[in-house]
Amino acid sequence: MKTVRMGAGGPEVPAFGIGAMSFADFYGPTTEENSYAVLDAAAAAGVVHIDTSNVYGMGRSEKAIGAWLKANPGAREKLHIATKAGITKDAQGRRCYDNAPEHLEGELDGSLARLGVEQVDLFYVHRREQARPIEEVTETLAGLVKKGKIKSFGFSEIAPASLRWAAAVHPVAAVQSEYSLATRFVELGLVQACAELGTALVAFSPVGRSLLTDSPIGAEAIAANPFIATNPRFMAPNLSANRAYTARFAALAAEMGLPAAGLAIAWLLTRGDHVIPIPGTRSVAHLEELLTGTRAKLSADDLARIDQVLPLGWAHGDRYSEAQRVGPEYFC
Repeated sequence: MKTVRMGAGGPEVPAFGIGAMSFADFYGPTTEENSYAVLDAAAAAGVVHIDTSNVYGMGRSEKAIGAWLKANPGAREKLHIATKAGITKDAQGRRCYDNAPEHLEGELDGSLARLGVEQVDLFYVHRREQARPIEEVTETLAGLVKKGKIKSFGFSEIAPASLRWAAAVHPVAAVQSEYSLATRFVELGLVQACAELGTALVAFSPVGRSLLTDSPIGAEAIAANPFIATNPRFMAPNLSANRAYTARFAALAAEMGLPAAGLAIAWLLTRGDHVIPIPGTRSVAHLEELLTGTRAKLSADDLARIDQVLPLGWAHGDRYSEAQRVGPEYFC
């Protein structure tokens, strides 16, 4: 499997990871047994990077990973584990962001306890607190490296300018952002800034929240998921338009001998040697579909055919609703 370096001077890991939000019922009900099965299959396939957060199921995702690690002695040393903090609630219960040193370290300590580890390999600020200079936050994160609680750090959903300000203080190992054939705004600066600075670009939702698969989420499941049900790309009339496009993509993938999800992953792996997709799944069968993309070799002709069925800007509807877009930095 192709590898990617997790930051300048960081370790090389296979360029395919697991996004563990799916371990916490976000995209549908699951069980810890399902999560263990996915982790078992991922480990058997040589997958190393596991990406979670303190807010995924309010710690449930981290607990599942921690329980799996406890049941598999020696597994910890083979993994590159990432978690995040920075999203919280104010006194009125409203979502807000806190990048204060005491908040980040306190949340990190909770994550370490749930994971059952003394150190994580990568710790992200999940969302920037805009009132706090990113240089100050970077100093906080560098302090956590010195304390030995984290090996490296990164940021999620920040703009290229913010990355440059942070990197002027301390090397930034990774930036996590949504990136797929359905969401390509990162190509207008973030992909390039990460490459320039030696920062890995960790691509979440690489199969477009199921749109870029052979079995996109159905009407019943959409209605049952508060996030998806209010996401513009899954609301009429956008949804039917998007499904018409992705049906053609799935047909193309079949012609190429790949599952649609595998072709979506293969495409992302052509975007740069620093890009690592982290799809989430509750299913070992779906994981196997995704992994086919790591073995595919796309030619220039293949990429041109993908561009024909999914031309730049094809997706109907914003990637977030007005409520969902609060937090990520928009730069284009």
